[in-house]
Amino acid sequence: MKPILDPMCGPQLMYFGEPQNVLTCDIRDETFVKYRDKGTRAEILHVKPEMIADVRNLPFEDETFYLVILDPPHLTGPGATGYQCKQYGRLPKDWQEFIRKMFAECFRVLRPNGTLIFKWNEHNIPVRKILELTPMPPLCGNKSGKALKTHWIVFFKDATLCDL
Repeated sequence: MKPILDPMCGPQLMYFGEPQNVLTCDIRDETFVKYRDKGTRAEILHVKPEMIADVRNLPFEDETFYLVILDPPHLTGPGATGYQCKQYGRLPKDWQEFIRKMFAECFRVLRPNGTLIFKWNEHNIPVRKILELTPMPPLCGNKSGKALKTHWIVFFKDATLCDL
């Protein structure tokens, strides 16, 4: 088993090259075209995980991974066929329960003294509302992007403070 899990890998755009030692999972396996520059330029994107899996019910034993990289969908409104929905996915109507289950599963498969790196964009939902749904507090993080709406947050599963 690889030591790192990316349970919602999407088209894997955040990686510098082919991800090493990372088990990529997603609920979908698809290829789609993303048009840029008002339709004059096309880019083919692939969602090709190594394993099909639902982040709310991961098929791994407890405490399997040293690191979990979590970049869930953050959009609540795009159309089902829009490229943003295809690229990033879309949160379900019951997004609070989805996020709660997502975090619970990711912390379940994370080893004691393991790290979870979480990326969130506040386009529709403020990060404070998301952090209310986590079973443990974040360790540190930062804001990035033009409008500082993307947050990178680090969680540490301290074996002495929690029993997940």
